[in-house]
Amino acid sequence: MKKKVVVAFSGGLDTSFTVMYLAKEKGYEVYAACANTGGFSAEQLKANEENAYKLGAKQYVTLDVMREYYQKCIRYMVYGNVLRNGTYPISVSSERIFQGLAIAKYAKEIGADAIAHGSTGAGNDQVRFDMTFLVADPDIEIITLTRDMALTRQYEVDYLNKHGFKADFAKLKYSYNVGIWGTSICGGEILDSEQGLPEAAYLKQVTRSDEAKIVLEFDEGQLVGVNFEMFSDPIQAIRKVESLAAPFGIGRDMHVGDTIIGIKGRVGFEAAAPMLIIAAHKFLEKFTLSKWQQYWKDQIANWYGMFLHESQYLEPVMRDMESMLLTSQRNVSGEVTMLMRPYGFETVGVRSRNDLVKTKFGEYGEMQKGWTSDDAKGFIKVTSTPLRVYYANHKDELEKDFE
Repeated sequence: MKKKVVVAFSGGLDTSFTVMYLAKEKGYEVYAACANTGGFSAEQLKANEENAYKLGAKQYVTLDVMREYYQKCIRYMVYGNVLRNGTYPISVSSERIFQGLAIAKYAKEIGADAIAHGSTGAGNDQVRFDMTFLVADPDIEIITLTRDMALTRQYEVDYLNKHGFKADFAKLKYSYNVGIWGTSICGGEILDSEQGLPEAAYLKQVTRSDEAKIVLEFDEGQLVGVNFEMFSDPIQAIRKVESLAAPFGIGRDMHVGDTIIGIKGRVGFEAAAPMLIIAAHKFLEKFTLSKWQQYWKDQIANWYGMFLHESQYLEPVMRDMESMLLTSQRNVSGEVTMLMRPYGFETVGVRSRNDLVKTKFGEYGEMQKGWTSDDAKGFIKVTSTPLRVYYANHKDELEKDFE
């Protein structure tokens, strides 16, 4: 009997070559599986299915991973206001773990002998896919033709054409990875540290030149309403925000960071919905969380985002961090008004039953109600005690500081 191999199939050049080569040259029974985390339209998925069979696959399947990805990852990134290096909403890179898990589960279901993916040896995705497969299905063989054979793009195109597959794989200036949590852009000017991306490099063009308000409603940290339209499905809520914010060019930026394998990487991205949602959520938290809730949640969220990027999602401590992030959201409910404009936005205001700014103890910069002026003087004097003690014994340092 032929060995079964599941190819993590995106429909791109590398995975298309992998399907045909394993079927024709290696004699595998090929199962092409596209794990969709929100980056494929219905038309693209249909084309993937048709092409997979043309390439020699015995079976093609689309694995819908969007809602699992949201429930097990995106919502925690929102709870934590997670931005890699304070910039990048860990868009497509966080999806790879869930795509890998879905592929591994499918491989087990059909009794596959191997899993194949199209990652090269120079990026992060090879680590994310391989590590996920090694943990989820330790005994399965992992095949990576692009990496192991050091394939060139031209070699793959020529091979496919020679065997009758004439799809257009003309090399584009940019490569894109599209998902529900944003689009990453590689190539072109990004390869030159001195340059930025031109307008034409972005998939979604700026069509709005005016200003518009948008109201996002959160319930215990989760987005549930957009402009007073309520959503039971968080994926649809995210898409609604994207449809309203993307025409302004919101969420475009460039991220530079350290890759898992140790080299520096640079990527452009457009993520209108994630950037707007995270900014609104963070703004709401300023009104509804205590000082130390915000502080410690920020520390946890920084590690959570780092572990996600470094392919450590399956590390048990991630579940512990998720528990803390989840409980921190019990009072993060309310409406946030934002003002969108071309290439940016600003926060306007918050309406929440848990608003800690509204208090009977006083109004900032106005009048105290929960203490007297003598209480304030005593508080200030006690608070200054450690400094007064230190400088009473080190007057020379104080005098030096004010020379």
